[in-house]
Amino acid sequence: MKVMRIGAAALLCLLVQSVALAAESGVALKADDIRAEPFGDAKSVAKLAVNDKVDIVGKNGGWLQVKSAKGSGWVRMLSIRKGAAKKSDEAAGLLKLSSGRAGTGKVVATTGIRGLSEEELKAAHFNEAEVKQAESYAVSKAQAQQFANESKLVARPFEHLPEVK
Repeated sequence: MKVMRIGAAALLCLLVQSVALAAESGVALKADDIRAEPFGDAKSVAKLAVNDKVDIVGKNGGWLQVKSAKGSGWVRMLSIRKGAAKKSDEAAGLLKLSSGRAGTGKVVATTGIRGLSEEELKAAHFNEAEVKQAESYAVSKAQAQQFANESKLVARPFEHLPEVK
């Protein structure tokens, strides 16, 4: 009887462990770096290519912790599609992703990546020096046009999204 209990407990432990180790699958929507930490300036440990398969093992803000054949680390959430790869028009898929209009209804979803908690908002204080510093970065339309001309930037027209009725 005692042996059966030990065997049943061991089997239960194995089942719980296998469920805990199961990760959600996904694919890379675009080429991106796998980073050591969930920060844009963190060290790149590997590179994902479009349609590379990944296992999603964690999430932190706008970052997903992934494991792939190329390495393990953190990738921007918007670079990964959960589930299997789907064949579709890549440009249209990226437009839908960036516009938030990937659904068929009239709902527009956004991803809250970084914000302030209620405690941080309550503890916030006005800092005139920081406001002045931010305002100092403003440029006129003429200055922006001059910068664009000097940098040989080219305007690219694009279609606006249809107006929702």
